[in-house]
Amino acid sequence: MSTSSFSKSDSTMTLCQLTGLVLGACAASGRRRHARHAIGWSVPYRVDVPRASDAVLDRLVELGALDVDRSPGGGIAALMPDGVAPEQVERALGVDGLSISPAVGRDAESVWILTPRATRIGRLRIVPADASAEPGALRLTDSAAFGTGLHPTTAMCLEAIEEALQHSTPGILLDVGIGSGVLALAALLMGVPRALGLDIDAEALRAAAENARLNGLDRRLHLTRGGPDAVAGTWPLVVANLLAAPLVELAPVLARRVGHHGRLVLSGISSSVERDVERAYRRVGMQHVLAQSRAGWSALVLQASW
Repeated sequence: MSTSSFSKSDSTMTLCQLTGLVLGACAASGRRRHARHAIGWSVPYRVDVPRASDAVLDRLVELGALDVDRSPGGGIAALMPDGVAPEQVERALGVDGLSISPAVGRDAESVWILTPRATRIGRLRIVPADASAEPGALRLTDSAAFGTGLHPTTAMCLEAIEEALQHSTPGILLDVGIGSGVLALAALLMGVPRALGLDIDAEALRAAAENARLNGLDRRLHLTRGGPDAVAGTWPLVVANLLAAPLVELAPVLARRVGHHGRLVLSGISSSVERDVERAYRRVGMQHVLAQSRAGWSALVLQASW
């Protein structure tokens, strides 16, 4: 993926631009420091250049900046990959007084952007909570919960949900590992009457509840702390954007939550182990419907054989 610079004037990012921001790193920590005193970074970091020209912006992009934006006062802020040392940035720009600070990673520290921004996935537009948007857009707060809409796994799940709804609209959806609530809330906006969201993380449940209230969907989304074994019954459409290992472990209980000829959407799967995950679900009676891959991640759509 090529790296592009983005500004606040970009109202919506394309899917190719989004996947270019996914690095799979961990969050940086540490105090703000001058570039010449930085001793090394193993994750992306933020550079602030005061009173910078457009030539500086272009140079930062050439150096591989993950995101670039104008900051108040005529400066420029950029997120730099860990492979470009702060000292290298300072030399390339010929600027003294660079300010270096930790970057804020989103989506489990796998998406690196300066500030939340809008994106469109299929017919759904996702926007920051404080942004102006047309009716039907999904507003999301900036939280630590996974599900900004910027990660390829989220995009593939949303596309799979939209595709499933073209065939029929289920009365209810089950979202296992709800995170920010992006998948369940998107399904509600697409016409699913009700949704149940599960998560073992109390902070994720609070974020999902806040996003439901923000979008006026709190009466249609019910939240429960726990995994798929914390509830009983079956659902016509189940989504789980987790990781490969827990998906394999949860295969028997997740399959039991899928109703008669219901669909199961899985993602968070590294493409290298996609076959292993699908094999685990075939063993419990799920049948292959669709598979897609993007930026090293895969999503599976399966259907109950019963």
